[in-house]
Amino acid sequence: MEILRVESLSKIYGKGETAVKALDNVSFSVQKGEFIAVIGPSGSGKSTLLHILGGVDKPTEGKVYIDNTDVYSLDETKLAIFRRRQIGLIYQFYNLIPVLNVEENITLPLLLDGRKPDKIHYDEIVNKLGLSDRLDYLPNQLSGGQQQRVSIGRALITNPALMLADEPTGNLDSKNSSEIVALLKMFNKTLNQTLIVITHDERIALQADRILTIEDGRITKDEVIRK
Repeated sequence: MEILRVESLSKIYGKGETAVKALDNVSFSVQKGEFIAVIGPSGSGKSTLLHILGGVDKPTEGKVYIDNTDVYSLDETKLAIFRRRQIGLIYQFYNLIPVLNVEENITLPLLLDGRKPDKIHYDEIVNKLGLSDRLDYLPNQLSGGQQQRVSIGRALITNPALMLADEPTGNLDSKNSSEIVALLKMFNKTLNQTLIVITHDERIALQADRILTIEDGRITKDEVIRK
């Protein structure tokens, strides 16, 4: 089942002679449960693509359909609600709220939506992330690896259509990096969670089902690694 479709996506920053084309007519689709790695040199458009898929930045041209919703046909209020419910974002530097504890950071998207967590789903996430004994801790009381686990929990708590990760291991040592990748793969398989990861790490990319290579704002290669 198709969960994401990108049609003729372009993004231009600036105008006239100073205009920069970050994305240039990008099109691809993703099936539910796929694990996609997006690679390419710095400045190639990877992060711009992720931000547009995540509803954080708007395209200059083109369409993004997530679970059959034309994302950028939504007004700002509906887009904010859609993003909160259907897109889980994981950043390199965690982006946790420093005054909220682990439990509050994980459940924040639901609290903002006026909803209570499904206890079974919440407990499963917390247990698999190894955070059961850290729920009352603040972010500054956690290691980098633990903070990234919290951000993964926050991304998963709404059962999103898409989980997007921007260099999720870029701020971690090799041991924590391996553990985070293993967790992402586990949720991809056990929850059939669709996952798109931007990475410079070839070892991570080679664990994906499919690798998209972006250069100069265009997809230059779409390679299936495993089915």
